Amino acid sequence: MFSRPLFSATLRAAARPVARQAASASLRPSPFLTAFQQRLLSDQTKQAIEKAVGSAPVVLFMKGTPEMPQCGFSRASIQILGLQGVDPNKFAAFNVLEDDELRSGIKEFSEWPTIPQLYIDKEFVGGCDILVSMHQDGSLAKMLEQKGLLAPLDGTSESKE
Repeated sequence: MFSRPLFSATLRAAARPVARQAASASLRPSPFLTAFQQRLLSDQTKQAIEKAVGSAPVVLFMKGTPEMPQCGFSRASIQILGLQGVDPNKFAAFNVLEDDELRSGIKEFSEWPTIPQLYIDKEFVGGCDILVSMHQDGSLAKMLEQKGLLAPLDGTSESKE
């Protein structure tokens, strides 16, 4: 019978040369994926994700839809965006459960291991934990307001004078 610490140490030692090879091949290793878990994103998937990220100023990749979230973290993210007052005309959501390639590809694209994932102006913000933290400290409200992504208070479109 083997000892767990010995087995873990042996496995880590065996993985080190692979990690060095990946780094030397100009691949930026993800902090969340081991060298064994990493794979290259296909060009087609990467282009589709880039197009999706650019489809609206606020983009959420989630499990389910805004009307029917399929996990608690996706539900919490939608609720936070709703509480913040994000303009529905400046928001898009993508259900990763409809496409396995999207589900795995978005994790590699952002180098973030979990879903949901929020993008604001094509920039990755974070997952549900980051959203909750930003909501609590007020930085999410400030960011959304500065970028003009909030729905007008009176329900009409904003006019700039």
